[in-house]
Amino acid sequence: MAAFTLMSTSQASHAAASHAQATQAAHATLAAAESAWQRGETETARAMCERLIAANPHDADALNLTGLIENGRDPLAARALIARALAEREDPVFLVNLALTCQRADDRQMAIRALHRAIELRPDFAVALNNLGQLYGEAQDCAEALRYFERALALAPVHAAIHFNYGTMLYKSGAFARAEAVLRRTLELSPSHANAWNNLAQVLLATNRNTEALAMLEHARTLAPDSVDVLTNLGSVLLGAGRIDEAQAALVRALEREPGRVSAWNNLGNLMMQTGRIDEARAAFTRAIELKPDFAAAHLNLGNACSKSGSIDEAIACYRRAMACDPAHTGANSNLLWSLMFAIDDGHALRAEAEQFSARHEAALLAASAGAHHANPPELARRLRIGYVSPDFRNHCQSLFTTPLLRHHDHEAFEIVGYSLSAQTDEVTTRLRGFADVWRDAHEFDDARLAQQIRDDGIDVLVDLTMHMDGARRLLFARRPAPVQVAWLAYPGTTGSPAIGWRLTDPWLDPEGEPRIDAQYTERSLRLPDAFWCYDSLATDVEVNTLPALTAGHMTFGCLNNPCKLTDATLALWSDVFAALPDARLLLMAPPGSARERLNVRFAAHGIDPARVSFVGFQARADYLRTYQQIDIALDTFPANGHTTSLDAFWMGVPVPTRYGRSAVSRAGLCLLANLGLPELAAASDAGYVAAVTALARDVPRLAALRAGLRARMEASPLMNGARFARSMEGAYRQMWQAWCAQKQATSESAR
Repeated sequence: MAAFTLMSTSQASHAAASHAQATQAAHATLAAAESAWQRGETETARAMCERLIAANPHDADALNLTGLIENGRDPLAARALIARALAEREDPVFLVNLALTCQRADDRQMAIRALHRAIELRPDFAVALNNLGQLYGEAQDCAEALRYFERALALAPVHAAIHFNYGTMLYKSGAFARAEAVLRRTLELSPSHANAWNNLAQVLLATNRNTEALAMLEHARTLAPDSVDVLTNLGSVLLGAGRIDEAQAALVRALEREPGRVSAWNNLGNLMMQTGRIDEARAAFTRAIELKPDFAAAHLNLGNACSKSGSIDEAIACYRRAMACDPAHTGANSNLLWSLMFAIDDGHALRAEAEQFSARHEAALLAASAGAHHANPPELARRLRIGYVSPDFRNHCQSLFTTPLLRHHDHEAFEIVGYSLSAQTDEVTTRLRGFADVWRDAHEFDDARLAQQIRDDGIDVLVDLTMHMDGARRLLFARRPAPVQVAWLAYPGTTGSPAIGWRLTDPWLDPEGEPRIDAQYTERSLRLPDAFWCYDSLATDVEVNTLPALTAGHMTFGCLNNPCKLTDATLALWSDVFAALPDARLLLMAPPGSARERLNVRFAAHGIDPARVSFVGFQARADYLRTYQQIDIALDTFPANGHTTSLDAFWMGVPVPTRYGRSAVSRAGLCLLANLGLPELAAASDAGYVAAVTALARDVPRLAALRAGLRARMEASPLMNGARFARSMEGAYRQMWQAWCAQKQATSESAR
């Protein structure tokens, strides 16, 4: 919250003392009226002023004060009163107060003209300069706003409110270091300035210093327990710290105080999402959008809620609306790219969308980092420094894949550095940290600082484990902090960024020699010999049970994939399976409430009786794995196959027939089945998929044998051979490094 500065009548009266002589009694009444107004005794002050004006309709000071009093109730009436004062005497203070009555955006130019005239009359008028800076800030002209704040501070260097406004504008302009210094100076001048504590916390949040920001907000709450700004921001930060109940209490209190606070509704929606209350989250985001239709963050978050509910087309529409509201919003654009993979089986279209992201958000950084010099010694066989960047070095599905790789790295040939971008740590974090030579807790580093740290660490090969998923740091990689940058693990697609030189894949996801296969990606594709994934269940205590169909008397299909993968193409594919097997049942993962109701409507539209469908919610990992004990065959999704969920199913003895397509994400099932020696369960057509699933369902002895042996088959396959996978990854890193060394040598020779 920024602050305009009010000018009192006594200041105006003093300024005009040489132009007007009033009686001693009128002076006393005016002073008493002002004192009453400042104490909050508005009606008393108004009555005194009315008596003064009745006695002298030309009393400019009384007219001005009456206008200030009236401004809170009726700005137009206030403007008329102050205009009458100005007709009596063109006083710069009156002009400042006239500008305060211009509260609508349509009136902003009138306010600006009034303040410019005040400054013409009194060039050293710091308050007028401050308020003019505020107006230019509201008009999104940060440069002009900052210029006027700086002029005001030169005249009033210890004026806390002007420091506050200047610091707030610096924050809005992205000058976080300067904003922090100015806001800290504000607090030196006014330690009880709750809004300065609040805005300083915002600066710290913008620079990823969440812990310090939380302390600032908690202190601000002690100064202003019912400040809606403080409660709203505090709720958001408490949510990020995992203090759910406290976060909810703060946000509910903010909305009690101000039911129309858009950001509080948005933050409350995020809390509901995090606690699995998807319908309540959708309602909160929808309310935020009703209050502010162009609120990009609420559109983005509503898209996330739609995605969790299985409504991928709605989610995509929400992300596009968020981008229309705020074209610079990288999160909305990344979420769009991530979601499109579930909706279309066209890698070339996905590349085009990803390239648009890069052009829209990375262009300036890419231009600045083009031809960046890296001091890394171009020695082919030396020990290489590999940096892994991720927000998910914790209890997250990504750790099922980073664990076997990091555990088996050859530390004599490779130095491993982890850059952890999450404030959340747990026993998985501790385990992964133990596999690294160097571990950087970088969650409070902004992109520029982290890029410099990576350069200082001398990283040779920097691995992006997130791409466009949640927590992505695309603008970090656009700075090209390492000579070799590669995308792996998040998903087998493309970043669209020229800053990422390589992507890892395998012969199943991207068959070598197939026409235009590599043209789906902006990066060079390097194929690992076996598979894109190497898996560790991290849950050896959940056992495989006997085939449920043996006791249930019917086949139970299941799909525990993210509901966003339940496209119409998927349901159409499954409908023929259920038509062929009328006694079969389906177990799905979806949040309770309207998401399940909408899914049942969609199933009915595809000829699947909703009575055959049952649901489970999102679960802790061990419970989720035990859910596979109820499933005979897992049904895959299309065009985005299951990745982690399919590996989990195999681990629990549940086969996953698949339908593969053209894009890499639609060929994950083929990759996994090929590495398990079960390629006959992968089909290139809808009819082939239905035939494979129904044949397996009708062959109960084979299905029972598969269940009994799948875990051992997994453990014997490349999919769980961590040492083999680590050697393949290291070979890939070495190949990338050699390519960079050759390029560097060629560049050096051409420069001679």
